[in-house]
Amino acid sequence: MKTIHIIIILVLVIAIAVVITTISDSSTYSDFSEAAKSPGRELHIIGKLDMTKPLEYDARKNANRFTFYIIDAKGVEKQVIYNNAKPQDFEKSEKVVVVGSMQGDVFMAKSLLLKCPSKYNDKKSPTKFGEKAFN
Repeated sequence: MKTIHIIIILVLVIAIAVVITTISDSSTYSDFSEAAKSPGRELHIIGKLDMTKPLEYDARKNANRFTFYIIDAKGVEKQVIYNNAKPQDFEKSEKVVVVGSMQGDVFMAKSLLLKCPSKYNDKKSPTKFGEKAFN
């Protein structure tokens, strides 16, 4: 075998290894039932904040612990523990994406993504050209 053939084979093996590693490490959007089936696996879960349950954050006791409850797309509610500070305007979020894994009956979030109401979705939008757009 020529050295060029060996180099090409090595490059192909490395490329295949990178693709397999990328696929196995990628997170997917899921729900709490899937997360419960595979504890420790990192998943993205989209949910709605349950405002009937308390948001627990006390910066004096522990500034890096925030707990709350969300309801996923299938209606399953779980407690989420986020070991970081509570995001500003968290209560105004329409949807919350938590990234993390299940540990027992609790979802341990490594990061949060918030979907807040858009300030551009105004019910009083101008209907004619030239009307005042800002109220």
